Amino acid sequence: MMAETIDSAYALHGPVDAPVILLIHGLGLNQKTWNLHIPHLSERYRVLTFDLYGHGDSPPPPETPSLSLFSRQIIRMLDHLEIHSCSMVGFSLGGMINRRFALDFPHRVNALVVLNSPHERSPAAQKLVENRAAETALGGPAATLDSTIERWFTPGFRTCNLEVIAQVRQWVLANDPEIYSRCRQVLATGVVELIRPSPPIEKPALVMTCENDSGSSPEMAFSIAAEIAEAQTLIVPALQHMGLIERPMEFTEPIVRFLDNL
Repeated sequence: MMAETIDSAYALHGPVDAPVILLIHGLGLNQKTWNLHIPHLSERYRVLTFDLYGHGDSPPPPETPSLSLFSRQIIRMLDHLEIHSCSMVGFSLGGMINRRFALDFPHRVNALVVLNSPHERSPAAQKLVENRAAETALGGPAATLDSTIERWFTPGFRTCNLEVIAQVRQWVLANDPEIYSRCRQVLATGVVELIRPSPPIEKPALVMTCENDSGSSPEMAFSIAAEIAEAQTLIVPALQHMGLIERPMEFTEPIVRFLDNL
C-alpha cells in the first residue's frame, strides 16, 4: 500500500492488526533503504516506512531542518494513520531522529532500535564532520559522494555489487543540494542535544553498529546504550556504515529477536 499525507510519502506492509514498526532512513537516502528488510520484518509486524522531508517523494522541509522538525513530521504521520504507539528503528540520522522522538513523545514509543548512529564525538572528529558538511554546502551531494561511498561499503562489496552502489549513488544525487546540505548540518551538530539527556530515555532499546563504521563507531554505540537504562548493544563484525544493505539479515534477525522478546 502506497499513499501520501500532506507531510510524508509513506508505505505500509504486513498484517493490518500487527504491532507497528516505524523505519527511519538516513541522510540522503529514502524509504527504499529498507527494501531488503521489509519481507522478513513484515511477516508478523505492521511495517511503516516513509521519506523524511526533502528526501524521496516527501515535500521539502517547511522550516530549517532539525531533529525536532523530523520528530514532528513523524507525530503528524502517526496521528494521520491513527497509530497510537510503535517501535522505532532508525538508521544513522534516523537513529538520531528516533531518539529525539522518544524525548519529545515518550508515550508514543514502545521500543527503540538505533542503527549505525552517531553520538558524542571527539573535538577532532566533530571538526571533520563539520568540514564535510561545509564541503557539501559548497558542492552539493556530489562533492563528497566518492569518499562517502568508500566509508559506507566494504571494498569487496563495492567491487562485486556495482548495481547496488549505482542505486545508492542515484538516491543521494537526487537530493536538492541546499536541502541536503541543511540536513547534513543536522547530522553534524544534532548529536549535541542527544548527549546525556535529562530526563533520560526510558524505553527498551537495542543499539547496533558495525565494527568498521568510522562515523558511528562501536564506542559510540556503547555510549548511546549507556545512557538508556538496560539497553542492549550489538556490534556486527567486519562491515562499515551501510552494513544493513551489505548483509541485511545480520540486522533484521536481531531486530526481530529483540522486538519479539519485549
